[in-house]
Amino acid sequence: MTQTLPPAQFLQTAEPGTRVVVRYRIADGLTDALGYLLEAGETSCTVRTRTSDVEIPLELVIAAKQVPPPPPRRQPTVR
Repeated sequence: MTQTLPPAQFLQTAEPGTRVVVRYRIADGLTDALGYLLEAGETSCTVRTRTSDVEIPLELVIAAKQVPPPPPRRQPTVR
């Protein structure tokens, strides 16, 4: 049986540049950040999403895992 790391420990040991999804608590409930891990320290991690860099306090992280690269973008159709 494979042992899974706690989410904060996974983020702290993952290589920068790894594509991740991080679920964390916010005031109204939970949200996700999907993108590339830029860095992770003792108290927070930074994920580069499509729209911005998101700094997430590790104490708010509920789950985190590595995800595969995004699918290639489709070419526009010519009419």
